[in-house]
Amino acid sequence: MVIVIHQSTSTQNALFYNEKKVEQKKAVFYKSANTPTINPFAGTKQDRLNTLKKIEDMNTRVKKKGLHISVNPTVTDLVKLGDKGMRTEIGNLMDHLGYGNQPYFVFKHTDLDRTHFHIVSTRIDKTTFKKIRDDYEKQKTQRFIKSLEQRYDLTKEQSQVQSNLKFSAGGRNLKQNLESLFYQLNQIESVSNKQLYNKSLELFNVEVRKSGRGHVVFITDENGSPVRYPIRLSEFEERPRFHHSQSVGQEQQVASPMIDEFQLAQWARDVNRLIERSNRRKKEPTMKYKVKNRDRGLSR
Repeated sequence: MVIVIHQSTSTQNALFYNEKKVEQKKAVFYKSANTPTINPFAGTKQDRLNTLKKIEDMNTRVKKKGLHISVNPTVTDLVKLGDKGMRTEIGNLMDHLGYGNQPYFVFKHTDLDRTHFHIVSTRIDKTTFKKIRDDYEKQKTQRFIKSLEQRYDLTKEQSQVQSNLKFSAGGRNLKQNLESLFYQLNQIESVSNKQLYNKSLELFNVEVRKSGRGHVVFITDENGSPVRYPIRLSEFEERPRFHHSQSVGQEQQVASPMIDEFQLAQWARDVNRLIERSNRRKKEPTMKYKVKNRDRGLSR
């Protein structure tokens, strides 16, 4: 079981990301709690947003008001807990973190190779309108996971899986996984300029290059050479920041920042938990794809 608390500042972005997945039939409404109506999923996504925004509007001082959590069970976890157990433990998780009385919405995602869940709520207390204390959230989360392992006799299956930070030539669900990567990086405020964003993408063997008036996305090898046909950036619904807000001719040059490699590695670790895990053998044969006109119309 892997549980990740996303550092998202926008409740609307977190909610609408999940709502879009439902509209695309890549996710379903799964659970809600403490909402004004018995079945908030019968209303519109704006109604659900307003449930949280009405609370947040009572506190104008706090900037990071959104709460966005992803719960990533293994197949064994799902079998042992069952559907009823997952619903119960998601509620227990919210209690454990101090959000048990808050209105929240849970979405069940099935768009990747594994089933996982997203929880969206607000960090502003619905009664006092003060920010709920979030001290030691990571430690609390790890304690909760440990208690789950003990109560349900779960094995630490995730630690045995070789976590692959790189996208590969033979990776499945490439477009969906890339969109997940872009979404996660877009939520990290510390990735504050194009150079840092590109450096983060490099950790996954991903590169965005200019092509005519637009951009294309490449999967590369360790030397930066493409190993798979590129995908035009315009085909993605979730696009990377700094690559679609300005035209090619208007891109601004930013002084190269100091790169904190350790911080980038942490970002890569956290993001990777959500997008691509490989059970293939370590020595997987490299698959090469011929890229036509590699240099024509393209520049780094």
